[in-house]
Order: sequence, then C-alpha cells, then structure tokens
Amino acid sequence: MAHFTGEQHAPETPMRPEPAAHPVPVPVPDPGAPEARGCLFALSQPPLILFLTVIGTLLLIAGVHDRFWL
Repeated sequence: MAHFTGEQHAPETPMRPEPAAHPVPVPVPDPGAPEARGCLFALSQPPLILFLTVIGTLLLIAGVHDRFWL
C-alpha cells in the first residue's frame, strides 16, 4: 500500500546497508557445554508454583467476596 508523504519522487539513494565484503562466521556452540536456562525454568520450581497458587487463591476469594457479599 502506497503512503502519501508529500514527496513526488523516491529518494535518490536507497536506505540499505552495504553488504559485507567477507561474511562473518557464525560461532558453533560446544556440544559438551551445559545449556543456558531461561526464565521459564524458574516457573517449573514447586515453591514458586505453590506461592503463585496461594496468591491466586487469595485474589479469587477476595474477588468472589467483593462480587457477591458486598
């Protein structure tokens, strides 16, 4: 879809970077190295899940109380 910018012509030079003369090699990970663990690993821990369950239950009880008994 074309956009109207007020200009009649396209710019003289393209706004693209020049390609590299020599491609940079991509490092290959060491197969013997331990894998990095992201933030989702922490969610699999039982104490955190228990804590989030307790907080969620308290919020649910408070919401039901406010909705139906106030």
